[in-house]
Amino acid sequence: MSISAMVIAQERTNQVSALETYFNETITYKNQNKINLALESLDKAASLAEETEDEKALVDCYHKFALLYLELDKRETTIFYWDRATVLLNELEYPYGRAVHKYIESILLFDSGNNFQAIFMLNESKQLSNDRNLLNNILLLEANIYLAIEKYDSAELNFNSLIVNNDMFEKEFLMVKAHLGLAKLYLSTEDYDESIKNGISALEVSEANNFTKEVFEANEILGQAYEKREKYDLSLVHNRNLLTLKDSIFTLEKVKAEAKTADRIQFEFMAEEIKRQDDQITELNESRNRSEITAILTSAFLTIISLLAVSLFRNNQIKLKTNDLLQTKNRELQTARDAAVQAMEAKTNFLSTVSHELRTPLYAVTGLAHLLLEENPTDNQKEHLKSLKFSGDYLLNFINDILQINKIDADKLEPMNIEFNLKKVLAEVINSLQQSAKENNTKIVLDYDEKIPKNLMSDPLKLSQIFMNLVGNAIKFTKNGEVNVIARLQKKEEDDVTLYFEVMDNGIGISNEQQQNIFDSFEQGSIQINREYGGTGLGLTIVKSLLGLFESKIQLKSTLGQGSSFFFELDLKCKDSVVDDIAFEMPEKDYDLNGLHVLVVEDNKINQVITKKMLNKKGVSCEIASNGNTAVEMANSSQYDGILMDIHMPGISGVEATIQIRKFDTVIPIIALTAISLDDSLESFFAAGCNDVVTKPFKPEVFYQKIGENILEPKLKKSLT
Repeated sequence: MSISAMVIAQERTNQVSALETYFNETITYKNQNKINLALESLDKAASLAEETEDEKALVDCYHKFALLYLELDKRETTIFYWDRATVLLNELEYPYGRAVHKYIESILLFDSGNNFQAIFMLNESKQLSNDRNLLNNILLLEANIYLAIEKYDSAELNFNSLIVNNDMFEKEFLMVKAHLGLAKLYLSTEDYDESIKNGISALEVSEANNFTKEVFEANEILGQAYEKREKYDLSLVHNRNLLTLKDSIFTLEKVKAEAKTADRIQFEFMAEEIKRQDDQITELNESRNRSEITAILTSAFLTIISLLAVSLFRNNQIKLKTNDLLQTKNRELQTARDAAVQAMEAKTNFLSTVSHELRTPLYAVTGLAHLLLEENPTDNQKEHLKSLKFSGDYLLNFINDILQINKIDADKLEPMNIEFNLKKVLAEVINSLQQSAKENNTKIVLDYDEKIPKNLMSDPLKLSQIFMNLVGNAIKFTKNGEVNVIARLQKKEEDDVTLYFEVMDNGIGISNEQQQNIFDSFEQGSIQINREYGGTGLGLTIVKSLLGLFESKIQLKSTLGQGSSFFFELDLKCKDSVVDDIAFEMPEKDYDLNGLHVLVVEDNKINQVITKKMLNKKGVSCEIASNGNTAVEMANSSQYDGILMDIHMPGISGVEATIQIRKFDTVIPIIALTAISLDDSLESFFAAGCNDVVTKPFKPEVFYQKIGENILEPKLKKSLT
């Protein structure tokens, strides 16, 4: 590398470091209620971002300005900076910036009373970024919305998750906000002792970190809670603290300083805009006659001002007449929107509940079938048991397909945009379906165009789901034949790539009449086909819906008795940088689990027996806790290599039990066993302190793999050190 290149690289590193320093200062000052200092630091960051032409950093600055002006109750200025960020994001590929953009929009919706729209927007934000600090702030806002609409269980879950957060930038601040939220919640539910307990915790951490606004809020809540408990002397102490704090926190000088700084920064920003306009006019004047241009501009300016004045007058008259009508219509639209969101939420909750109620007995069915198959049954018994296990697996796939369709219909799925190797994705899909192909004596052939760039940007998980359904369908309807998976490069222009995909078989084919509705839900062409080949009829519906997320469309060519061909095109981005040779899925290991000792937390008696037998088969000893409270006591008094934690139990849930265990043991591996949809609660499980999650009913090999990865491997590493 040349000396000049090294100098440029070093300057760039210094600039990034300076930006991070300014951003960290902004967060610290904001949390300490020193808004004027926060604005000063952020102004320096914005100047540096403009100087280096770093558009992503400038988007971050605009977002942070918007949040700071919200603290000052300057909603119009917040929207001004939010709009500036919108303009830049329209030209940028910046998922984190878009996630923060939707988070700020959620805050504005919540402040306007549009609670369900705010939750909907937060869900969209979560899909765009895995940034831990942003996700924690989303959890906090979500909890406050739940508190406002009196969904106390959901609010309590989020607040408890944040109490044990590991945020790099705002750990103590988020902890304080969580304690304050719980204090308000328990005050509303008349659990005054818990309200006082959380209020005291919030006050202690706030005072230690100089969070002045939160100190004020904690004293206010404690004054109310002690009054409700008829401890008037303690209530009086905190109410007196409020008077002292009002004099020190909300002084006239501080308000003036914040307003002066905010107005100065906004004025400077406006002045820079005017200067840019002046520079453009100067360039125009240099190329033409100055006096002529001045006359034209003056005339144009006066004309525009006149037209603007007339337009403003007329618009004002129209606005006065229609304002009441617009407000009425707006209220009606908001009511209809909230009703629609509530209906969608009710549908989602219903399906989640049904899923849980079906998965729990399914665990018993598939688990017992697996255990009995390993106990040397007779040939007749083995045939019946295999049928029983197949039926359980079929029903589980059916439930998963319905939930997948529901998530797509509810707009809860958005494609990710990460770097991946397409050839590996296709190879792994084909490898996973080889056993099904062998049963039908069918060969799978991958015809892959090596001109396709190795490093593509898209969502490999959803692409694998598409090909799993298409190739799986082709195998199911093809016996003693061949299935071809084709990937071709259509065109490549710089970073833009268009790929052509086709899955072709020489199976039974589809008639012209059946092709009209083959992509509809629960359609397989005919009742006879359904009875002969089985299946739910949802696979192609899922393919069509998933491709819709990529703005693509599935197409079909088929001749009855000769075979079928499903094909589509995808527009992707490619990267020139080399990707590490990492498999799309990590290879499975055959772990020796003999000698492990674990705690199984499970309230269902049948599931206790099944889980214990499955563990004993691998030489793992276990103890059983029938509820969350017992699990916490046993984990505190005995030594275990790990904990298998059921989520839904009477008393305290598995999430709450995990939070309590993490207070005295932050090391022991905890694997969540849940019968609900992962997408709905994965974040809260990990936030509570779980190391991994397994969905019931689980496959034995997956169950053992998770125990090996999360319990055995850490134990072996610990013994080596």
